[in-house]
Amino acid sequence: MLYQIYETQRSLMEPFADFAQAASKLYSLPTSPLSQTSLAQRISAGYDLLYRLGKGYEKPAFDIHTVDVDGVAIAIHERVEVNKPFCELRRFKRFSDDPATLTKLKGQPVVLIVAPLSGHYATLLRDTVSTMLKDHKVYITDWRSARLVPLSEGEFHLDDYVNYVQEFIRHLQGIYGNCHVISVCQPTVPVLAAVSLMASRGETTPITMTMMGGPIDPRKSPTTVNNLASNRSFEWFENNVIFRVPYNCPGAGRRVYPGFLQYAGFVAMNPDRHAASHYDYFKDLIKGDDASVEAHRKFYDEYNAVLDMDADYYLETIKTVFQDYSLVHGTWDVRSPEGKIERVRPQDITTTALFTVEGELDDISGSGQTEAAHDLCTGIERKEQHHLEVKGAGHYGIFSGRRWRDIVYPKVLAFILQHQTPTAKTPTPTAGNEPAVADGAASTQSAPVVASSTPVKTNAADAPQTISQSPTKAAPTQRTAKAAAPQAAPSTEAPAGVATRWVKSADTEASSNAPTTRAAAATKTSATARASVTVAPGKRRPAARKA
Repeated sequence: MLYQIYETQRSLMEPFADFAQAASKLYSLPTSPLSQTSLAQRISAGYDLLYRLGKGYEKPAFDIHTVDVDGVAIAIHERVEVNKPFCELRRFKRFSDDPATLTKLKGQPVVLIVAPLSGHYATLLRDTVSTMLKDHKVYITDWRSARLVPLSEGEFHLDDYVNYVQEFIRHLQGIYGNCHVISVCQPTVPVLAAVSLMASRGETTPITMTMMGGPIDPRKSPTTVNNLASNRSFEWFENNVIFRVPYNCPGAGRRVYPGFLQYAGFVAMNPDRHAASHYDYFKDLIKGDDASVEAHRKFYDEYNAVLDMDADYYLETIKTVFQDYSLVHGTWDVRSPEGKIERVRPQDITTTALFTVEGELDDISGSGQTEAAHDLCTGIERKEQHHLEVKGAGHYGIFSGRRWRDIVYPKVLAFILQHQTPTAKTPTPTAGNEPAVADGAASTQSAPVVASSTPVKTNAADAPQTISQSPTKAAPTQRTAKAAAPQAAPSTEAPAGVATRWVKSADTEASSNAPTTRAAAATKTSATARASVTVAPGKRRPAARKA
């Protein structure tokens, strides 16, 4: 009933919002006589604010048409690669007619960005995508609002999310040989589950996983969001926040967690900040500060656009992630598309490098929640596990804005390039692969070899380290059966105020000050690189020391 009331209220407000927009223009256009009256600017600003508070906000576009690569403008063509009932795999294909730039783009890594399904659209990661397009072939999951999915398409569960991610990974592996995966916020949990299940079956797993600001273990530094999810019962959520989509929508009758309730929750977390932001917008309109006005509009056009989530997916996420802590307890079972029940075992991942990123001031996923992935992925060699805490960054700052571009992205790029290795795999030819198309060229990914099942005990030298600077370190172990041409590991200096953990194994600790090539590292540590590192029974996994 609440959903129907909301839709009625929005329909009633629509003509008033349109009137406010027209009145604002009448009092602001230079050619209008009303703009010459006293208080015209204030009246226009008031009507403009009223219009923005009363209007509806639809899904925005990514609106990425070009990116700059070394001073050369690269054209971007956005298209849907895989179309699923609840999600689209969207590709940002790059075009260039500059021979040098084209050669550079052809060999760049393939990255799958898994966007959150937690209220906002995937366009919230617009800055993430546009930044990564300079150095990567980028794909992103674009989730649909459940109110737009007909009931005939069936239900959508957390298991389906995990299965979607696996399907998208396999799709990219079929084209390029392998890929890198980046998950932001909520999808860190299902992405870890997806890669774990692939590893347990013996499938090729992604080359790297980068997890940013996600609730791997919500028990650590619980936030307001965590407390709400854990303190309320499952039945309370089912009875109070689940409603059916009204008859005038394509998904009429579907049980959903409505977007307008999620938006109310977002605003309720920081009401004073939002009120101050709108008052500043009003004052900027009066002053004629067009830059600040446009920045406000751009932010809230994105922030106010929310989607509905299928009730089954939402409730299962609450129970599995925030109430039962099934992932960290090792009790999470996922149903495959074939109906087979499989246990999620992160410890089975051995050939995928792991990088976690957290914001020091994150008020959605608290400190240590994402880093907890390292304690679960015990099969990954310690030198292949890295962690970054961004000083002064909140939740959005780790994937959008200045801190993302200046601090986080250089580290993510270095991590991906560190593990990028050549392969003989050629992408499957597709229509439109012309010479000027950079992303249709041969890939440089390779499928990691399957590690030996012989466990190796960790020792004191394996303990993770947290430092304030990240000097050039030993290149990682070669991840393919045949060593490729020697390639030096990239060197990146961590900006001031960044705590970065580059974990070293016993074999690489002594040589950390003398950079080596990948081929040399593979020769020196071949036995260790092919071993699955586990924690000896009865021993605790070493904890990271903070800078």
